[in-house]
Amino acid sequence: MQPYFHSVTLDTDSCKGCTICIKRCPTEAIRVRGGKARILELRCIDCGECIRTCPNHAKRAIADEFSLLSKYAYTIALPAPSFYGQFSGQDISISKILQSLLTLGFNAVYEVAEAAEHVSLATRRYIENSSIRPLISSSCPAIVRLIQVRFPDLIDHLIPIQAPVDIAARLAKQSAMRKHGLRREDIGAFFLTPCPAKVTAIKQPIGLQDSWVDGAIPIADVYARVLRTLPYLENTPALQQASAAGIHWGRAAGEEDAIKARRHVAVDGIHSVINVLEEIEIGKFHDIDFIECQACRGGCVGGPLTVQNAFLARVNMENLTRELPHEIPPEIVEAVDKRWATGFYKLERDIEPRSILKLDDDFSKAIEKMELLEKTVESLPGLDCGSCGSPSCQALAEDIVQGLASEGDCVFVLRDGVQSLAEELLELARRVPGSISHQEEAEEADKEQPLKESEDESGKGDPGDGSKLGAQ
Repeated sequence: MQPYFHSVTLDTDSCKGCTICIKRCPTEAIRVRGGKARILELRCIDCGECIRTCPNHAKRAIADEFSLLSKYAYTIALPAPSFYGQFSGQDISISKILQSLLTLGFNAVYEVAEAAEHVSLATRRYIENSSIRPLISSSCPAIVRLIQVRFPDLIDHLIPIQAPVDIAARLAKQSAMRKHGLRREDIGAFFLTPCPAKVTAIKQPIGLQDSWVDGAIPIADVYARVLRTLPYLENTPALQQASAAGIHWGRAAGEEDAIKARRHVAVDGIHSVINVLEEIEIGKFHDIDFIECQACRGGCVGGPLTVQNAFLARVNMENLTRELPHEIPPEIVEAVDKRWATGFYKLERDIEPRSILKLDDDFSKAIEKMELLEKTVESLPGLDCGSCGSPSCQALAEDIVQGLASEGDCVFVLRDGVQSLAEELLELARRVPGSISHQEEAEEADKEQPLKESEDESGKGDPGDGSKLGAQ
């Protein structure tokens, strides 16, 4: 099996073992052992929730740096729609923001928001021709991985359409190849990303042979560079092509608005998404056509690699798009119609579930471990307090069966064990003969007893002497 790439990493030196992260991780991918957190590779979906919640900043994202641009003869910046929401001010415009990227060393820019318009129309086509309900957006890679790990039965509900960033990189590179006569490998396409999940999706794509994107640079790393150049730039209208419909993909419900499904739901925040997916599993939402699911609260503007507060970023985005058309341009509609029949927008491979609990390669041993797992769960208190370093009693039982923990890691089991041991020792002390020193004291007492009795008897032998002395 190919090893998983993860953009979320742990800085053990900064970790204090506080266990806050284990309770917030949506896939129970974190344990605390020996006073330090540990990320389980099979369970992690790189959603960045631990980055957002760790008070010690011990969780970090691995991404690409600007130095990577030097490897390519021609470079293209792919700004995420949420990138625009980081900037505010009367003199700020999307054209200026795009122009500033050219001053940073990119040869061209292609708006991911424009590709989002393509994906909106392609998704609309797919919904019209599918009988599965509800259909779930696959644009958020953290949600796709969440379904692979926790809700494998819902994989068929995922819409097999490529994410806007993949379509943007492909369209941008093909355009540069035609215009400049370049080879694909000479062109570097770099996504300005709001979250680590998209870094992982680029390095290890799901449903694609390989990604057309060559790197992912965090929005937080680009923001200050762009901010310094903006006051010196003038508007370059030709650079800005996307409509408000595509740009609004950067905030919650933006995708839903652009697709215009008849019956639709938008849910943001990975724990809220989990609640919805659990209800879909039991048959609810069957009368909904389309569900937009975003792992980050507020949508991509709330990603852990952004700069601005998500609520402020949404306001900024609305201000920047106020004068833009809110409908997808007719030329995009025509282009999607032509490409749809060729399968241009569809995923190249099926999305497969990810197994996160493999007890043993040997089937008979796996059954034995499963029985042991059930017994272990029953022996634990079921409080899911996290004090043991596992996020739940079920998770601790799994760790115990796999040899990664012991029942003594549970403070309640340990307390009961100590109390029981103390009672046994007390009972044992009552039953076992005294120590040697006690025996010696008893022997001395036995020696002194006859002497005392002898003295008492001698005193009683001549009572008359005492009376005579008294009389005298």
